[in-house]
Amino acid sequence: MPKAPFDLRGKRVFVAGHRGMVGSALVRRLAGEQCEVLTADRSQLDLRDQADVRAWFAEQPPAAVFLAAAKVGGILANDSYPADFLLDNLQIATNVIEAAYQYRTAKLLFLGSSCIYPRDAVQPIGEDALLTGALEPTNAWYALAKIAGIKLCAAYRRQHGCDFISAMPTNLYGPHDNFDFATSHVLPALIRKAHEAKLRSADAITIWGTGMPRREFLHVDDLADACVFLMKRYSGEEHVNVGSGSDIAIAELAHLVCRIVGFAGAIRHDLDKPDGTPRKLMCGAKLASLGWRPRIGLEAGIAAAYRAYLDSLAGEARAA
Repeated sequence: MPKAPFDLRGKRVFVAGHRGMVGSALVRRLAGEQCEVLTADRSQLDLRDQADVRAWFAEQPPAAVFLAAAKVGGILANDSYPADFLLDNLQIATNVIEAAYQYRTAKLLFLGSSCIYPRDAVQPIGEDALLTGALEPTNAWYALAKIAGIKLCAAYRRQHGCDFISAMPTNLYGPHDNFDFATSHVLPALIRKAHEAKLRSADAITIWGTGMPRREFLHVDDLADACVFLMKRYSGEEHVNVGSGSDIAIAELAHLVCRIVGFAGAIRHDLDKPDGTPRKLMCGAKLASLGWRPRIGLEAGIAAAYRAYLDSLAGEARAA
């Protein structure tokens, strides 16, 4: 089994899901690694189709794979499309991991999500909390698929000696985020709400629930750097948490976003909507012990994310 350190220089590296927020950040980060980055959009490769994935790997087998592709969304999307979230993510994980084994990929990094942990896990959440309690019902379908991916990587390590590893990022934000209210996560939804309210000179915005739940956020460029770090430095069966090390109440986050965006109205609460998990802060001690720490603070990161959102709106206007 190959062991760390793993040198990316001169290697063919496949970023699965390169058009998404995480995948595009990985492509940006890998530009400095002197490797050949392989990508394929959905018109070229359907990761849910096993035959399609096997054919693609056979044609241009990569030495390394970052498996960042996934069907993602917030509470509303998970609750509305449970079959899609479970099946699509199971297919993506099993097809890519199996093909990486069949075509002798030297190293693979599978990206999960902090929602794999129990709803009432002890905080901060360590890697050993996995499967110690019930999942949060509002995203259980997505979480189950991600847990299966983690375990599949571990199984291939045990049975076949594959150097397949897993990283569990906390809540992410940054360039190329999803700002669709029906499918987005809380931070991009807040940015869009505050921006549109500012344009309308509205007197208030409304957020879901009490605003009391606490969440941890990590800029996607920090995640990409952590993933490259782990690909080069880590080889082990246990997944590794990737977070910022601090959390914030949703109500406090809403006020911060409004201040950055420049919206001065009130914040109202829709108490008919769910809060979700009360708190989700991951323990990053394992990754810190390996020598990696995040660099982008939350306020500076949100400001950069808002600028990226404005740039995307300007691009859409030019294309119209």
